[in-house]
Amino acid sequence: MPAPKTRWKRRKEARPQELTAAALELFVEKGFATTRLDEVAARAGVSKGTLYLYFESKEELFKAVIREGLLPLLAEGEDLVARMPGPASELFQAIVMRWWEMVGESPIGGIPKLIFAEARNFPEIARFYAEEVIERGKRLLVAVFRRGIDSGEFRPFDPESLVHIVFSPLMMRVIWKHSLDCCGVTTVPIDIYLREYLELTLRGLRNDVPVQQESVK
Repeated sequence: MPAPKTRWKRRKEARPQELTAAALELFVEKGFATTRLDEVAARAGVSKGTLYLYFESKEELFKAVIREGLLPLLAEGEDLVARMPGPASELFQAIVMRWWEMVGESPIGGIPKLIFAEARNFPEIARFYAEEVIERGKRLLVAVFRRGIDSGEFRPFDPESLVHIVFSPLMMRVIWKHSLDCCGVTTVPIDIYLREYLELTLRGLRNDVPVQQESVK
């Protein structure tokens, strides 16, 4: 007799995650504007009324998708900065590779494209994304840059000014993946893209790179 109650409890606790997973799929497939809550409920296998038990609006559901899919990764990066000793360049590389693994190679990577496409029509969700994700991600990278500058590993520069320049190629690649990749436009394999991105970026940041042009190996 207790067994059914235990199963029901597990099912009830899992339901918000099932809803956010279904919402993520539909947001990436259709965009924010055209995704309907009844579609999310149907894909999750629940009634629309059940969805409203957990999320009072589409905006709140979208915010839950962001919190569940991206904020834990930012927390992981912050922990890495706090506990990983050694060169800032190695820390930067670890953060980039982990970001691509968890964002670039997963459905949540479609969210930045959605934000860029629909920010003007839905400024509230764009503002939420900027405050919860972009600003926190900037602080994370700025901390890495400052470590490198303070140790003399990186050349002197203004981390706040450079953070967008450094991260933009990664953001562009993930947006490209969820747009033009479907047309077969991209020809550079992602492992080569990431390798060359890290090489070019770290050459620009390091303090020990000669000014003269080096021969290509």
